[in-house]
Amino acid sequence: MKGIEGKVALVTGAASGIGRATALRFAEEGAKVVVSDVMVDDGEQVVHEITEAGGDAAFIRADVSKADDVAELVAGTVEQFGGLDFAHNNAGIEGAGAPLTEMSVEDFERVIDINLKGVFLGMKYEIPHLMERGGGAIVNTASVAGMTGGANLAHYYASKHGVIGLTRSAAMEVAGENIRVNAVCPGVIDTPMIERFTHGDEEATEGLLAAEPMGRMGKPEEIASAVVYLCSDDASFVTGHPMVIDGGYVVP
Repeated sequence: MKGIEGKVALVTGAASGIGRATALRFAEEGAKVVVSDVMVDDGEQVVHEITEAGGDAAFIRADVSKADDVAELVAGTVEQFGGLDFAHNNAGIEGAGAPLTEMSVEDFERVIDINLKGVFLGMKYEIPHLMERGGGAIVNTASVAGMTGGANLAHYYASKHGVIGLTRSAAMEVAGENIRVNAVCPGVIDTPMIERFTHGDEEATEGLLAAEPMGRMGKPEEIASAVVYLCSDDASFVTGHPMVIDGGYVVP
């Protein structure tokens, strides 16, 4: 894709799933990649895969719910590679399922802290460095849950609605700075999060697939391709857009 080679990309939640696939895809396109996660061993393994393939990558541990961690992550990225051009604020959790009236305040706050506050903190510290570079692009991971409602995961749905709102607001604020801010809204994607959600239960998995008109789960690589596209020069007039990648999940 145009405009990726030689640039610096930061990916959070990059130790597995969509984040891992995005880090690998950025590297394939010639970007220098900072892989970030709280899972150190898995994150360092992603870096190993990139460097073994001839790419340039580094791992920096960060808890995206903590302002100091995120500030140090972004500063560390700039120190490691001399700047920042792209960011994929992807780290997220699903939280424990429960009716809203039975959901613990602690679990609600944890999901919001990681999924929504984490995106806010990412953009807060990333945008000044993108300005210094004369522009760049940010992609936030929302979800089709940010466009619908659902029982027993109110914290998750609320967090993803919030990510879309943050994305649109930030896009408006920095459009004049040559910075584009978009979101991806994955449907049911074959990741460890889905495995945790279904607990490996075949009936639960079949229920998810029944809601997908294409009859299958998406692949992390399919989301990664969209993220890198949105950062590329090929998407130079795209900003404030929540891109749905869901096999038709929200069409009906």
